[in-house]
Amino acid sequence: MAIATGDPAGGGGGPLSGAGEPVPERLDRFMARAVAAYYAGRDPFGRAGDFTTAPEISQAFGECLGLWASVVWQAMGRPDPVLLVELGPGRGTLMADALRAAAEVAAPFRAALRLHLVEASPGLRAAQGQRLGDAVAAWHADAASLPPGPAILLANEFFDALPIRQFVRRGEGWAERFVQDGGFVERPAEDASILPANAPEGAVAEISEAGRALADALGARLAAEGGAALVLDYGPAESGLGDTLQAVSRHGSADPLAAPGTVDLTAHVDFAALGAAARAAGAAVHGPLPQGVFLQRLGLMTRAAMLAQSAVRAGRRDQAGLILSGAERLVAPEGMGRLFKALCLCHPALTLPPGFEPA
Repeated sequence: MAIATGDPAGGGGGPLSGAGEPVPERLDRFMARAVAAYYAGRDPFGRAGDFTTAPEISQAFGECLGLWASVVWQAMGRPDPVLLVELGPGRGTLMADALRAAAEVAAPFRAALRLHLVEASPGLRAAQGQRLGDAVAAWHADAASLPPGPAILLANEFFDALPIRQFVRRGEGWAERFVQDGGFVERPAEDASILPANAPEGAVAEISEAGRALADALGARLAAEGGAALVLDYGPAESGLGDTLQAVSRHGSADPLAAPGTVDLTAHVDFAALGAAARAAGAAVHGPLPQGVFLQRLGLMTRAAMLAQSAVRAGRRDQAGLILSGAERLVAPEGMGRLFKALCLCHPALTLPPGFEPA
C-alpha cells in the first residue's frame, strides 16, 4: 500500500539515484526508495493495475471495519472528537464503505469522528479526495504528524510495504544483503546480535526496522492517549526464517530488483515483532489470528449474503455471484483467510475488541 517510506537509514547512492556508477545499497534503503517511486507515479489498484486488495474485492470488508471501529469507540467511552485514521488508504475505497456503514448504523460515531489519512502519493491523495470529499479532515505524510487525542487506526496491507533488511547465514556468522546492478551482493553483518544465534547455512533472516519503529510509536500513543489500531496484512503468526521479498506487476510475479520503481515490492509482516514492540511501549496486544476467522466473527459473510440478495431482487444475478465469491475469497483458508492475519494494538484498559474473542 502507499506509504511515506523516506530513507530509513540515511542517504546514499543506488540504482534510483541516476548519478554515477551504482554502488551497493542496503536492501531497506533500496526498497524504501523503490516503493516511494512506485506509488508516486501510478494507481496500482484493481484489474487495470498490478494487484487487488480486500476493499476492492468486497464492499462488506470496509463496512465491517467501519462497524468494528464504532464498537471500539463505544468501549473507549465515546470520546468526541475521536480520530479515525487509515494508514495507506489506497483509492479511499475501504474508508468510503466504512463511513457509509457508520452513518447508517452508528450515527453518533460518524458525527464524532475526524478522518485523517496517512498517504504520501499525490495521485492517490487526489483519488481519495475525489471519493471521500470533505469527509477528510487532513492528509499526513506519516503517522508521526497526526494530531494528539484518542484514535482508532486502520492499516490494511500497509506494513507489508515497509522496507526490510535481509541477512544470510554464512558459516559461523551472518552477511547482509545489498543491491547492486540489479542483483544482491553481500557484506559482513555489522550487528549480528539482533539475529538468531543458530541457523542453517544459507538461511535468510528479515528485519523491518521501520515496521517495529511504527509499532513502538503506535503502542506508546495508544497507551498514553487511548484508542486502538487494527492491522490486517499477510505473514506468519510467529517469527521465522525465509526470504519473503516479492514483486508484483500486472497481477503476476516479477523480479524485485530488476526495475525499481515500476513494480510493487512487499514482504511478509512479522506480526510477533510488531506485537512485541507495541507491548514494550505500553499497549495491549490481541492476536494475530487468521483474517478469515476475524472477518467471519464480524459477520462479513452475513453482510455479503444480504448484498447478494439485494442484487438478485434487482435482477443482477451475475453480480450476486461475484459478491459471494469475493467475500469467500477473503475468508477461505485457500484464499486470503489463512495467510492474512488480524492484529490489534490498544490501550491496556480497553475491553477485548470485537473479533478477538477466544475460540
